[in-house]
Amino acid sequence: MTQDIRQWLAEIKALQQKLAEVQQERDQAYISAANWRNLYETEAKQRRADLQAAQDTIAALQVELAAQQRPTPDASNYGAILHQQVEQWQTPEELKPHLMQALLDCDRLVQELEAERQAHTQTRQDLTTALGDTMDLLAKARARKQERSATVIPLHRGNEPAQTAAIGPLHEPQPPDPVQFPS
Repeated sequence: MTQDIRQWLAEIKALQQKLAEVQQERDQAYISAANWRNLYETEAKQRRADLQAAQDTIAALQVELAAQQRPTPDASNYGAILHQQVEQWQTPEELKPHLMQALLDCDRLVQELEAERQAHTQTRQDLTTALGDTMDLLAKARARKQERSATVIPLHRGNEPAQTAAIGPLHEPQPPDPVQFPS
């Protein structure tokens, strides 16, 4: 009977060892599965990012292609291009949105042109006023300069001949020389 117990104990010990080995293999399998899952998720994120970048590139290229395929209106064949576009529209319903857009564009351009005209007129008036003010300042500066050079006082010292010296107004600051504009 002790023999049977020893046998049973040996079998239990062997089964416990096998169970520990299986648990260790299971844990390693879980770790390996987690690593593979992380690698798969990383690869999937990269593929999604690549796909989004490719779709963005495709959309940008489609816009560029459409812009390049659109005929550029130059003055010589602009009428022919407009005629071709109008011929494509078969019904008044197809023409209405284009007509509305053209009218809106026309109104916007008229408003922009009027604003530009007003800005041009204001700029012209401002420049004319500034030029007039500058001319007045120059004329006043020249008049002061001529006044100073024209005022002379004779100086007498005993038997010496009379000399003249130009003097300006007493205790009055002298104006700066006028600005010289290149001609």
